[in-house]
Amino acid sequence: MSDVAEATLPAALIPEAEGTSLAAFLGGMERAERRTFWACAAGYALDGLDFMVFTLVLGTVIAHWHVDRSEAGLVVTATLLCSAVGGWGAGHIADRFGRVRAFQLTVLWFSAFSLCSAFAQSFGQLGVFRALLGFGFGGEWTAGALLIGEAIRPQFRGRAVGCVQAGWAVGWGAAVLLQAILFSVLPADAAWRWMFAAGFAPALLVLFAQRFIEEPQVARLARAEPRTGSGALAIFSRDMLRTTLLAALLAVGAQGGYYAVNTWLPLFLQTERGLSVVGSTGYLALLITGSLAGYLVGAWLADRIGRRNLFLVFSVAAVGLVLAFTELPVSNHTLWLLGFPLGFSVSGYFAGTGAFLSELFPTRMRGSGMGFTYNFGRGIGALFPALVGRLSATMPLSRAIAIFASVAYGLLFLAACLLPETRGKRLTP
Repeated sequence: MSDVAEATLPAALIPEAEGTSLAAFLGGMERAERRTFWACAAGYALDGLDFMVFTLVLGTVIAHWHVDRSEAGLVVTATLLCSAVGGWGAGHIADRFGRVRAFQLTVLWFSAFSLCSAFAQSFGQLGVFRALLGFGFGGEWTAGALLIGEAIRPQFRGRAVGCVQAGWAVGWGAAVLLQAILFSVLPADAAWRWMFAAGFAPALLVLFAQRFIEEPQVARLARAEPRTGSGALAIFSRDMLRTTLLAALLAVGAQGGYYAVNTWLPLFLQTERGLSVVGSTGYLALLITGSLAGYLVGAWLADRIGRRNLFLVFSVAAVGLVLAFTELPVSNHTLWLLGFPLGFSVSGYFAGTGAFLSELFPTRMRGSGMGFTYNFGRGIGALFPALVGRLSATMPLSRAIAIFASVAYGLLFLAACLLPETRGKRLTP
């Protein structure tokens, strides 16, 4: 079947026997689907742990090496810029050599440089290690999203990819728990190093991937029959250019908003709200709980109301909650209560991104398409933490966060309006 023959099934044609609940999806997976699902979910959880560790120790690192916020924000920006390159590269590798190989390579890469970060002797060294980690960090998302998107049946794809995305909240929660434990029992100058060292744990996942994960059949068939227009630049062909640009814009909005908020939120709580590192843990815990709920509900909604509607609803909600959290003159107790809906709204839309991007591109260029667009979003979104840090020198950090988050979610809303609905699309070689 040609790529032109890829079609979108009406919702009515999705088999009712499969069920539409999260429970039906989890119970209805076949063994190969289940193994791929859990491996990708674990990979994304550990990816989230590795990235969020830096945001949690940001205040400690700033004090340890006496750097300013803009310089610290540049490290986050450099990590995300490298992740953009790594994501596109990993997508091309996945198209040429297989999804599983790309997954293994990227997990090993970011694990190794997380461990290196623990031994940094200067802020410059730490910045280099975090930037290098970014290549694997971006590549793992691409390889994992490809694997789960192609291994799962169309009627389950939104829920499967969305639930894998929920692994990020689990990893974030693990990082916060690790922070609470290590900063309670160790001096701050030692605790942050042990947090980076824990980021080597994902390397063990490669052993599981080597033994239990199968290459998706649609990817094997596509590589067995090479076609013209299947290179890394094919996504910029006349037929695909509009889709590529709009998908990249959607990813910029999705990720720019997320990073503008979550990179600086721990420091906002510590500086403008007067909370200690350990004291802010309860606030972050409710935020992460909301984030996990947002991913799971977003995964369900992606299959129920479609990908586009998911983005439209959550982008509007995210702007409202960010403004409420950062700008309303409320007590710390009220702010704590706002943490759950804030986490829910600024994370839930991610549940639809992997499935949506996998359905926008033909199999022969899916890795390159997903890798470029999602990680282009990371690359441009990477500027937001640095810009927030710079702008906070002239205004409150809370206001700088609100400004850049609002711009980002506006871009997400606009791109979603201009892209087609893809729910139920069958993927062919």
